[in-house]
Amino acid sequence: MSSQKTKDPITKRDALAFHADGRPGKLEITATKALATQRDLALAYSPGVLGLGNLGALASKPVMEGKAVLFKRFADIDGVDIEVATEDVEEFIKAVELIAPSFGGINLEDIKAPESFIIEERLKESCDIPVMHDDQHGTAIIAAAGLLNSLQLIGKNLQDIRLVVNGAGAAALASVNLLKAMGMPSENIIMADSKGVIYRGRQEGMNQWKSGVAVETKLRTLDEAMNGADVFFGLSVKGAVTPDMVRSMADNPIIFAMANPDPEITPEEVAAVRD
Repeated sequence: MSSQKTKDPITKRDALAFHADGRPGKLEITATKALATQRDLALAYSPGVLGLGNLGALASKPVMEGKAVLFKRFADIDGVDIEVATEDVEEFIKAVELIAPSFGGINLEDIKAPESFIIEERLKESCDIPVMHDDQHGTAIIAAAGLLNSLQLIGKNLQDIRLVVNGAGAAALASVNLLKAMGMPSENIIMADSKGVIYRGRQEGMNQWKSGVAVETKLRTLDEAMNGADVFFGLSVKGAVTPDMVRSMADNPIIFAMANPDPEITPEEVAAVRD
């Protein structure tokens, strides 16, 4: 009789050990394009799509894939872009809640205020994984880091400066709330929107989130607010800031003109009136 080798039985311990080694999970996302240079990344992130507005879920796919590429390239995080074809808040929340068990985190993209605040808050309550909104938190983190570096260069500190923020959407409000959490006094921050300065008692164009950043002030226009300001954050529209506004700012002004795709004022325009 010929003897046959019996296969080693697979035990539960074997299976656990197999999955415990190396990178968690059994799949990895890889890019199909070269990502070696800054130009490569720029092409991957914004493939001819800039400032076109809301064209629907399908039209957003190239940029959303680009976001996933950045996650992979800089943090080695496997990201999958999922475009949800609805503008109904309840439908969107339900769709994310249903697929959340498949993922380790949720990065919301390109959702306008105030819907973005509602969606983020609801999903944080209902999901047991991290939830962030890139337009809010990504912008706020970068702006805050840049501001700290800038203040160090000119010898000013966060507690003493006066900041003017033009725009009161998701990114602007998140940036202001982060700065407050870092110790910047609320009374040192003036926010403005298309209706002018957001002050306590204003009725037009207000909501609960804007009310939370309203301050006691006699200032009513962006032009008035910019006079003597140390820092400007622009999260609004092209051309919102004039050279005269820049000229009226404090010594060594810091200007973050972050409107996309065209800034509130260009570096060349600033350089023409301030050093």
